[in-house]
Amino acid sequence: MRNTRLPRQEPVFHKAGVRPRSPAEMLEPSRAPMRPDGNHEPVQPPPAGGLIRFVSGVLTLLLVIMVVVGALSALLYHQFESAGPLPVSRVVAIPKGEGRIEIATRLERQGIISNRWTFIASYLLRNALRDSPVELKAGEYEIKKHASMADVLNTLVQGKSILLKLTIPEGLTSQQIVERVRGEPDLDGEITDIPQEGSLLPDTYRFSKGMARQELLERMQVEMQRYLAQAWANRQADLPLKSPQEAIIFASIVEKETGRPDERSRVAGVFMNRLRTGMRLQSDPTVIYGIAGGQGGLGRPITRADLHQQTAHNTYQIKGLPPTPICNPGRSAIDAALKPAETKELFFVADGSGGHAFSTTLIQHNAAVSNWRKVERGRRARQAAAAKAATAESFAAPQVLNAGSAATASPIPLPVRKPAR
Repeated sequence: MRNTRLPRQEPVFHKAGVRPRSPAEMLEPSRAPMRPDGNHEPVQPPPAGGLIRFVSGVLTLLLVIMVVVGALSALLYHQFESAGPLPVSRVVAIPKGEGRIEIATRLERQGIISNRWTFIASYLLRNALRDSPVELKAGEYEIKKHASMADVLNTLVQGKSILLKLTIPEGLTSQQIVERVRGEPDLDGEITDIPQEGSLLPDTYRFSKGMARQELLERMQVEMQRYLAQAWANRQADLPLKSPQEAIIFASIVEKETGRPDERSRVAGVFMNRLRTGMRLQSDPTVIYGIAGGQGGLGRPITRADLHQQTAHNTYQIKGLPPTPICNPGRSAIDAALKPAETKELFFVADGSGGHAFSTTLIQHNAAVSNWRKVERGRRARQAAAAKAATAESFAAPQVLNAGSAATASPIPLPVRKPAR
């Protein structure tokens, strides 16, 4: 077998010029050199080194501050100029005496701006760049949908309050509200579709001249959604209403049953008791809506044949709530529907004075109905006598002849006022 020799390794000397005393010492690693004897002064850095480091740190800090300020300024400008969160145009009222923080908080709370501090910072920056400061003026302003903070600030600084308004009474159907909006000459544009029944909040709406009619209807829808969500969240516990939509249906019946605000909660309590006990609501306005629909009225008194007519909304024939609202209820009717009076009453009927007589038992109710019929007979007798007297007076008036033809004065019919149910 052939011997293979390893290459010879040169010995590693621990110190230059010193041979190892033994093979073992040859294999040991080199030792660190000994510390030199005597006291030696440490090497000092150049005197200018500390000043350079200080200046470098200051410059670095300034650079960081400039980057942060630039980033914040860019973010502030982006938020200030970007489209706002308002889904539809809305009117905001700024009371006299409110400061800029209160105004910004109000705008943020109403969903007009996204951040009050950005609004305040932009306002202060604008004043800092002007020779004379500007103020946010009190008044009622229309804020366009998706208006930026810059647009809102300009509107409040200029103080151009709106002047036009349209009042939508409680209890109108969506079709009737659309007719009112179409008849407003200061509005513009066409209405594409009639909104769903019960989706519009009755109120007095302020707007600027030339506003689109469809946009005003959208504002009414947004206001209804906002108010209904708030009322539903604060509703009375254990109501037999399963959803906000059922609450609007129930509130629309309460709205049409009485025009007196002091009775709404009590009427709602009666209908709520009927729902809980499984009784039919037997509401005349639901019968009328089932026949007339969005037109809102029959143009005549309701009859017994109407009560027996089969429609989806006739609560004399169906159990529970109708499938849709029968009008657009106002705030007080919604509040009454979701916070009804605690009562055991199950019946009510008109008392002839514009209000209602409430009863707990059917016997009491029948007596109230009998009394109402007496009041109705007396009212009709008075109306007939007044109409007869007016007719007689018209025929007693002197006749006027003109160009061979006779013109006689026609009797003027007296208005017939239907008693509130």
